[in-house]
Amino acid sequence: MNLRVPTLRRDDDCDELAALCKAGGDALRLKVLRVLASDSFGVLELAQIFAIGQSGISHHLKVLAQAGLVATRREGNAIFYRRALPAAAGFGGMLRTALLAEVDALELEDAIRARIGEVHAQRAAVSRDFFSRMADKFQAQQDLIAGLPQYRDSLLVLLDALGFAGSACALEVGPGDGALLPELARRFAKVTALDNSPAMLEVARQRCAQEQLENVELKLADALQDAEDSADCVVLNMVLHHFAAPAEALKRLAGRVRAGGSLLLTELCRHDQAWAREACGDLWLGFDQDELARWAAEAGLEPGESLYIGLRNGFQIQIRHFARTPPGAFERQCPP
Repeated sequence: MNLRVPTLRRDDDCDELAALCKAGGDALRLKVLRVLASDSFGVLELAQIFAIGQSGISHHLKVLAQAGLVATRREGNAIFYRRALPAAAGFGGMLRTALLAEVDALELEDAIRARIGEVHAQRAAVSRDFFSRMADKFQAQQDLIAGLPQYRDSLLVLLDALGFAGSACALEVGPGDGALLPELARRFAKVTALDNSPAMLEVARQRCAQEQLENVELKLADALQDAEDSADCVVLNMVLHHFAAPAEALKRLAGRVRAGGSLLLTELCRHDQAWAREACGDLWLGFDQDELARWAAEAGLEPGESLYIGLRNGFQIQIRHFARTPPGAFERQCPP
């Protein structure tokens, strides 16, 4: 008769499991995990959100980090915390998955949600202030990193390959000085451009007048709040790194993509050039490719073609296509 001998766990396995149980054994730490589900925050921001001292929140973050539940990312001189990506299958994986599933079902108190909104508003105010001050110098500042001419041809090749119908319409969020609008106007029956900066919108308006772009409509609006406009193609050209909460922004903007449509995104790959914050008003120093793909999937989008372009100054551009459904499956007439 064969007896099955149970597998003995190593001490380090037990330590790992104990760290996981300890991390999940505190109500505040569970709330921190919930808040970090789709956003990144610094220590001071988390202290503000949970209305506790910096030393207190730092202790809880240390416990969560030791359990492998949170990870850090450096943005210039600042360090931001986010939920750690799932590790390869191993001991404790089932418990970790179950814990996070329960955490994601938690409902945050109104006070915490309100303070998250305050942090996002503070970030957004920094971005708005930059563009109100630098509208007339925007292109020169942007060219320090990656001006449109450096990747325009590659972007248009990918856009043309999507094969939109002649009646299709586009929505560009944050058009900046409007450099991409002439190309969009030639490819779509109607183009709508949204910007929350009156100064930048005026620069784009001057370009539209100069180019006589009669099928382009410019709107002063918050793209995350005003859900009136949708389109067959939503374009985010070097704008996501200006949003206070990029994962949530991508989710909301993905909701503007019509069934069968596409979201076309250009962004910097992650970098460590902290001067871009002051020079170009960047809130985030680029994004990991996998990070964007994960956010898009969580927003209900499917990955399409991607292009990566290395620039002489050391930066790298990623041009990403995400589809609401497989492209080419529909034609929709734009409203007049």
